[in-house]
Amino acid sequence: MVLDITTLRVALGVVALTLLLLFYASFRRTRSSYNGWWCIALLFFLAGNLAFLLNGTPYQVWANPSGNVLLVGGAFSVWTGARSLRMLPPPRWQFAAACGVTAIASVLESPGHNTWSGGLVYLGFMTVGIALASRDLWLLDSSYSHVHKSMALAAGFLAAYYFCRLSVYLVEGPSGPNFRLYFGPSMASLVTLILLVAVSFSMTALSNDQLINRLSERAARDNLTGLLNRGTFMELATKELERLHTTNSVASLILADLDHFKAINDEYGHAAGDTALQAFAAACTESVRSTDLVGRYGGEEFILLLPGASQERAESIAADINRSLAAAKSIDDIHVPTVSYGVTSTEFDAVDLTAMIAAADAALYEAKSLGRNRVVRASPLA
Repeated sequence: MVLDITTLRVALGVVALTLLLLFYASFRRTRSSYNGWWCIALLFFLAGNLAFLLNGTPYQVWANPSGNVLLVGGAFSVWTGARSLRMLPPPRWQFAAACGVTAIASVLESPGHNTWSGGLVYLGFMTVGIALASRDLWLLDSSYSHVHKSMALAAGFLAAYYFCRLSVYLVEGPSGPNFRLYFGPSMASLVTLILLVAVSFSMTALSNDQLINRLSERAARDNLTGLLNRGTFMELATKELERLHTTNSVASLILADLDHFKAINDEYGHAAGDTALQAFAAACTESVRSTDLVGRYGGEEFILLLPGASQERAESIAADINRSLAAAKSIDDIHVPTVSYGVTSTEFDAVDLTAMIAAADAALYEAKSLGRNRVVRASPLA
């Protein structure tokens, strides 16, 4: 059976345009970055297929390379969208390199009369882009969404198909019988068309899940500092201490309080006080590990749980925070506040969070009574 490539490309274009309009309407409502990147990918796929419709015309000399670049851009947009679900930054240089190399390879292989100019590079980058998207979707936390595995499998199937296209292209070339029958433009358009329709509902579900998770994340954070709010910190820290107890691991807890904070508000205004709080929060984030928990405990008081850290290590982290705060450029125009710390830790016995906070609070009170701007160690809990 011979499939009409022009009809399939027009059908694929109509489907891509329809999905683009639907996803754009959803993006305007949710502002989901995953949805946005899928809109960009669909726009690339639509434009790429329209460019390929100009093959066999005098415009082929620029349309064919353009089609290759646009489709590769679409594949890497799918990968970028998958990365956004894992809160990873866009792969800017990989995106630019893939499109740039595809453009150069396509231009160098006589695109005016060779419809497969740059074909090897094009197929290679399509395989890589879609495979990377499949990988990031598969690595997404299972608690994030219930559909990411099926999306990962669909992307994996398409990546495998493009890898087979690439392999047969290397063996037979674009005019080989197996390539023309199973991996030519007609069959590739049909496979892409089927997968786009099949996963469209899953893409909507993922974008909605991203919105829900983003709203949940915002609800768990203090609006001013971006740190965990008190309730979320207490919940996560309690669970973390239970986990550490089962593995006989040590943990340390720090209570920190900005010294003479009221004087900053009185002298410079509440905006300056907010800036000081944000600077301290940034210093904490810069000084701790990704596994540590940092929250705003209330007012100018902050709380840190450091799993696996000894009391000495906790004191060292407090010193690191002080150094980072002193170097903060955002508060050069006001007096940099000093900070008092109360530090406590636990060894192998079970100690609940309330007891640790009480011990750290007593140490913090002592630090204040001794003149502030110091770290005071509480007695180890047992």
